Amino acid sequence: MKIGQKPELPGALAQSGLSKQAKAPAAAEEAAKGASSASAAGVPVTVSMSARTLAQTARSVGDFDAGRVKAVKAAIDQGTFTVDAGAIADKMLSNAQEIFSRSRG
Repeated sequence: MKIGQKPELPGALAQSGLSKQAKAPAAAEEAAKGASSASAAGVPVTVSMSARTLAQTARSVGDFDAGRVKAVKAAIDQGTFTVDAGAIADKMLSNAQEIFSRSRG
């Protein structure tokens, strides 16, 4: 229901809300039973060789260069860190163009 609109049948809405509240505990209990039986059954899962290789590569490469992070942190602490505004602007424009080209089809 949108804000500012009056419900067409206020009595029907109130009754349906009450009936939903009465049914909710039973539905929750049934869902819990279904979940426990599904977890007890177990589902075999296989991982492809490509996925294994990718996971291994991701672990060995790392997400970031810790040395570079330390260098940037030290430069910020010393007040010598500089930002190339032109490079940032170029990257932002490139990203915007990419987003617009994807949205157009």
